[in-house]
Amino acid sequence: MPLHVTDYTWTQTDSTVHISVPLKGATAAGVDIVSTEEYLKVHFPPFLFEAFLFEPIDDDRSSAKVGNGVAVFTLPKKTHKVWEHLMITTDDKETKKEIRARALLTQEQKLSAELKQKAEKRQAEKKYALETMMKLEKVERDRIQQMKDAEREKTTAELAAWQLRQKQEAEKAQQNQNHQIQQNPDTKTPGSRQTDIRKNKQVHSDAEKKKKKKIRAQLPPPRTCGNIPVTFTPRVFPTALRESRVPEEEEWLKKQAEARRAMSAELEELEDLTEEERNPDWLKQKGDKCFSNGDYVGAVNAYTLGIRLNRKLPALYSNRAACHLKLRNLHKAIEDSSKALDLLTPAVSANAAARVRARVRRGSAFCQLELYTEGLQDYEAALKIEPHNEALQRDAQIIRDIIQGSAEQNGTQ
Repeated sequence: MPLHVTDYTWTQTDSTVHISVPLKGATAAGVDIVSTEEYLKVHFPPFLFEAFLFEPIDDDRSSAKVGNGVAVFTLPKKTHKVWEHLMITTDDKETKKEIRARALLTQEQKLSAELKQKAEKRQAEKKYALETMMKLEKVERDRIQQMKDAEREKTTAELAAWQLRQKQEAEKAQQNQNHQIQQNPDTKTPGSRQTDIRKNKQVHSDAEKKKKKKIRAQLPPPRTCGNIPVTFTPRVFPTALRESRVPEEEEWLKKQAEARRAMSAELEELEDLTEEERNPDWLKQKGDKCFSNGDYVGAVNAYTLGIRLNRKLPALYSNRAACHLKLRNLHKAIEDSSKALDLLTPAVSANAAARVRARVRRGSAFCQLELYTEGLQDYEAALKIEPHNEALQRDAQIIRDIIQGSAEQNGTQ
């Protein structure tokens, strides 16, 4: 509950009331004032000064000055006479409550009107600024258009003058030519000379055509065609035989054939599997489908079962490493990628793409473990296999920048 201020002072004349309210150490920013024709309130927590005025005042001409620890109010009277008291003498709470409510409503309406007036003024200022800017832009456009029109007229006049000079010179030349013809009838005109040149060219052209026809008639007939059968050496690999390494390729094909025939000794434990589930290739396709659908755990299970059936297929290890990368099982991803690289030997063109994938997956796992040096080694090994792969080049450069930035930071410390 606020503490009411009672140590205020007031004076009056026939036309004005002066009220002085001590602020008791409050700053001007902490003082809230409400003033209407019949009510005055000064609130500076926890103190409150409230005056239900004896007669109406002119609120529009009233003023308040806050400073030096006091608030001084100058309130012009609506009726020029001496008041008997500053405030009404009634103690009726309902009357005071009604006056207070009217005062607050009046104050709210006054503030709303002021805000509306400020908004309208601000909008008018914006509109005026926009109109001024548009006028300036229009003046600038008109000035530029006038310059263009003047330049166009100048250019048009110069062109017309040049055409007139050309026409006059041509007429003068024609007159001189006609005058020469009249004086020397046997002299050939430029037009007749051009006619003679065209006739000479036509004669030469006819002679050339006859010569070409004669040469064409003397050419021998074309030779008879024939077929030469060619048999290529059968090869499994797409590269030419001269570019291949036969011993390594034969070893790779042999290992692949053994891997297709190999079945794990654990088959006795997998008797409940169907015929399809006993096929590692089918399990690999199932794992690939699960991976593409985002079911990485299901893909890991399919690849793992395929590995239990056949431990010599590198694609199963490499693809399971990709699943472990998605699942953030980084150490398992490194282990499976390393196993795939061990099986992808010898290094031939047929397994080049698989070796690149295994290297990249192991390098990514190293980098996610913040082992950037080991990761960079795998990316550089992949670049040796595919040196023109732009994605690999970008990733390797990013890793180099990270390593260099870490080294510079450690050196600074």
